Amino acid sequence: MKLIKRVFIAVTLVSIAFAGIAASRNQAPPASVAHFHHLHLNTTDPAAAINFYTSKFDCEKAKFAGLLDAVWAQKSWLLFNKVKDAPPWELTSAIWHFGWGAEDMKTTYQKQLDSGTKFFAPLTDISDLARVPNFYFAYVESPDHALIELNTAAHHHFGHLHLFSADPVAAGEWYVKHLGVTRRGTAPPSREPRFYRDFQVGPSVSLMADNVNIIIFPIEYSKKDYAAHWKNGQTEISSTKGRVVDHVGFSYDNLPEALERLRKEGVKVTDEIRSIGKIKFAFIEGPDKIRIELVEGAATKE
Repeated sequence: MKLIKRVFIAVTLVSIAFAGIAASRNQAPPASVAHFHHLHLNTTDPAAAINFYTSKFDCEKAKFAGLLDAVWAQKSWLLFNKVKDAPPWELTSAIWHFGWGAEDMKTTYQKQLDSGTKFFAPLTDISDLARVPNFYFAYVESPDHALIELNTAAHHHFGHLHLFSADPVAAGEWYVKHLGVTRRGTAPPSREPRFYRDFQVGPSVSLMADNVNIIIFPIEYSKKDYAAHWKNGQTEISSTKGRVVDHVGFSYDNLPEALERLRKEGVKVTDEIRSIGKIKFAFIEGPDKIRIELVEGAATKE
């Protein structure tokens, strides 16, 4: 049953990949556009984490801002914060998984197996359901229990971030309004709940932030598929702060100007602007208690 559910997720990603990318012409242009900058992960061993990602996926070790060893993935960063204890990873927060593409999933999967990769979900052929020849997906589980999806694509780059939300449509509207990301599709998103074999998979929203597809699914999916993760009567979505994927980073050319605009729009500022070295940054809280870092200046590899 879990495999069937995960098959649906991959099918959904396929439909997103082949859908029209144009945003609705009726959407008002944002005051300013944020660019995808990084994912920041907590780990007990940053060096081992960097080695894991650079040995398993298309990315490379690089120095972030001349300060930190990090991972550069085409146009954005994976950053790592050292913590004493293993971070919680249960799927009760807004961040579900992130992923890379693969032109040849069979070969990629075998190479991963040969290198000792642990899979949360094995290689699965969903060509019949996706109506796309030779379409496969699999979920990798990192040593820190972060989930990374590999799926058939026309590239092998870092390509998507999958989120959960109590209200995916409202969350999508928040990202469009405040961060200026683009919503995929031209028709207004449906708020009608959608189910697949009794599992809620809609409403859902697909967004683009530069080269990264941000997909938002209803939290009800997690509450049923990962019911064991919702312990001690928990019903509210967990904050991402302190979890294995701590936060998402976006950049602006002018951070003070952007932060002031967001504040006036009612966005919660959790950490005011400060600097470390040449990096200027602040934090806000997004939908469903997702922690978002705002950085001044585009993501670049030095």
